[in-house]
Amino acid sequence: MTRRFATHQKFTGGLAAATASLALLVSGCSALTTSGEEGEQTEHTVEEGFHVGLLLPELQTARYEAFDRPFFEEALGELCPNCELSYANADQDVDEQQTQAQAMLTDGVDVLVLGAVDSQAAAGTVNEARSQGVPVVAYDRLAEGGADMYVSFDNHRVGQVQAQALLEALEQNGTTGEGEIVMINGSPTDPNAGDFKAGAHEIFDGQVEIGQEFDTPDWSPDEANSQMEGAITSLGVDEIVGVYSANDGMASGIISALRSAGVSTEDLPPVTGQDAELHGIQRIIAGEQYMTVYKAIRPEAEIAAAMAVSLATGEELEAGEYTLTDVEDANGEAVPSILLEPISVTEENIGDTVISDGIYSIEDICTADYEDTDFCQEAL
Repeated sequence: MTRRFATHQKFTGGLAAATASLALLVSGCSALTTSGEEGEQTEHTVEEGFHVGLLLPELQTARYEAFDRPFFEEALGELCPNCELSYANADQDVDEQQTQAQAMLTDGVDVLVLGAVDSQAAAGTVNEARSQGVPVVAYDRLAEGGADMYVSFDNHRVGQVQAQALLEALEQNGTTGEGEIVMINGSPTDPNAGDFKAGAHEIFDGQVEIGQEFDTPDWSPDEANSQMEGAITSLGVDEIVGVYSANDGMASGIISALRSAGVSTEDLPPVTGQDAELHGIQRIIAGEQYMTVYKAIRPEAEIAAAMAVSLATGEELEAGEYTLTDVEDANGEAVPSILLEPISVTEENIGDTVISDGIYSIEDICTADYEDTDFCQEAL
C-alpha cells in the first residue's frame, strides 16, 4: 500500500473560531511549560502557529483516509490557521509507525495525535514524545505510556450495540435459541477490539449459544473469510443463525464465505458490522448485512484537534456538550478523555444518520448495482 509518511500542510487564512458542531472551547492565554514530568515544552500560541503530527494506524478500514484525516485537517485549520500539519498512515505496520513517529519528533512537532497500530508497542513512542516535551493525544485507541488526552467512542458500548442488534434480528427472524452464532472479533493488538468483544459478551452470554469465536489479526477481511469458512465446516451452515462481525470490512469476508457455502441473499443470517463504510451501507440495503455501527467521526476528529491545540498552548479545554472524564490506561494512569456514543444503523435509519450527517449522499449509496433496491427506489 502506498500512503505512508509525509503530508506537510501549512494552514493559511484568517483565524477562525472552533466549529459549532464541536462545541469545545479553549480559554485562557498561558502556555504549557511542561508535558508530563520528563520534558520541557516550548510556549506556543494559536496566532503564531505550531507543528502538529497526526499518525493514523491502517488502511484496511476505509474511515481513516476517507474521514478521520480530512476532518482533522479541516478542524485544525479552523482552530489554528497558522499551524503546520505532518501526516502519516502506518498501514498496520508497528515498526513503520514507530519510524514515522520518530521522524516527526526529529522534525520538531510540538504535539502528536496518535492512532496507535498496537497500543502496547505505542508506549515507546509516547514515552519518547514525553521525554522531548511533546504532549500526546491518543486518538481512537488508547496508547499505553501515559498519553496526555484521549478521544474515542465508548468502545464497550459499541459491542453492546452490535450484540443487542443481532439479538433483535434473531427475534425478528424467529431463530432465537434455534441455532448458534459465530463471533468474529477484531485485532488482538487493538484494545478497542477487546472492549467491543467484552461489551458484546455482556449481551450474548446466557442469551445465545456461541458456536465458534475468533480474534482476527489486523482486522483482515481475508482472515475473517477463512475463519468463517472454518466455522461453517465445523458447525454446518444451516446451524448458523447469526454472525457477530466486529467491523464492516470483516463482514464483507464473512458474507463472501456464506455465499461460497451456497447461502442465498434471502437466507443469509444477520451479520453485524461497524464503521458505517459505504460498502457496508450498500450491503445493508441489498439485504446482505443486517447492521453497522455509525461512529460520528467528524466530532471525534474535531475534538482531537481541539485537544492538540489545548495541549500545545496551555489553553484550558472545556467539554461543552461533551463529558470530560478520566479513563485508566493499562498502567492505571488516569487520562482525561472524551468518549462519544455509537449509533446502530439498519436500513430503517440510514437516512437519519449517515445521510443526514452528510457522510454519504443518496447518489453515493444508490449506484448502478443498488439502484433497484427498495431503499433506492424510494429515495431516488
